[in-house]
Amino acid sequence: MNNRSSLRLGVNIDHVATLRNARGGSVPCPLRAALLAQDAGADGITAHLREDRRHIVDRDIDALMDALRVPLNFEMAATEEMAQIALRLKPHAVCIVPEKREERTTEGGLDVLHSEDKLARYIAPLREASCRVSIFIGADAPQIEAAARIGAEVVELHTGAYCDAHAEGRMEARDAELDALCAMATYAQGLGLEVHAGHGLTFDTVGPIAALPEVIELNIGHFLIGEAVFMGLAPAIKEMRRLMDSAR
Repeated sequence: MNNRSSLRLGVNIDHVATLRNARGGSVPCPLRAALLAQDAGADGITAHLREDRRHIVDRDIDALMDALRVPLNFEMAATEEMAQIALRLKPHAVCIVPEKREERTTEGGLDVLHSEDKLARYIAPLREASCRVSIFIGADAPQIEAAARIGAEVVELHTGAYCDAHAEGRMEARDAELDALCAMATYAQGLGLEVHAGHGLTFDTVGPIAALPEVIELNIGHFLIGEAVFMGLAPAIKEMRRLMDSAR
């Protein structure tokens, strides 16, 4: 864990696998990217094993589990197949996310409120296996309350709407989204939940989220992998870490 800041950085390597899979073969290698990120100061590695295996595939998860010195955050949908994989591997953390085959990327938070009983039963064996269970969720009080009721230990607040509003120049909407994230981070912490955040964060948008004292982990991927084309992955991670530490 990085000692320079109380705020952890998880680096998502999904889109290294996207690039590899676009042509087939074995390059670029997601494990190599994860190890480089680890050496560059990442506190953890995030990888989403989707049902359709569009980027990360099973052998990537196995390789990460074998080689990493930092924790693996295993993102997955609440399916029986993924539960069996997680129970076999027992990663440090599992993050339950919504998943639709037609989406390009995760489009919003999980609807916990309308699936409480099912999700409570689903996550119980994961917790018993000593996996820290996180729920990827919108900045919405009823959903956060439901996450607490089902026994989740962590909520990861979806920052996509905030980042989209900034990118589109809708500053009033951006500020409203930031206010909601701030309020719900405080609310979630008050319910005893550990608070993380992520989705769409860039050098330009990370500061206000990193400044929220309740947030102790940011998970960032697509932007860092894209920026690596221009400045290299290690420098991109180090710059993100610098901005996070400065905001803190």
